Amino acid sequence: MRTFSLALASFALLTSGAALAAPCKDAKGKFIKCPTAAAKPAAAAGGVVKDAKGKCHVASGPKKGQFTKCP
Repeated sequence: MRTFSLALASFALLTSGAALAAPCKDAKGKFIKCPTAAAKPAAAAGGVVKDAKGKCHVASGPKKGQFTKCP
């Protein structure tokens, strides 16, 4: 029983590492730059975000916090 649980644990460690590395490899197995997290659609449109009241603000940069037109 002890050998079986040790084998099962080592198998789980080996398979989980392969699953985490899969997105950073192409179809031929070569390493590529890992994809970044997808940005929110509102943030992608010039860094404009909506607040809780539905008003749009500039998210970053020198005009951070100023009201602007919603995209």
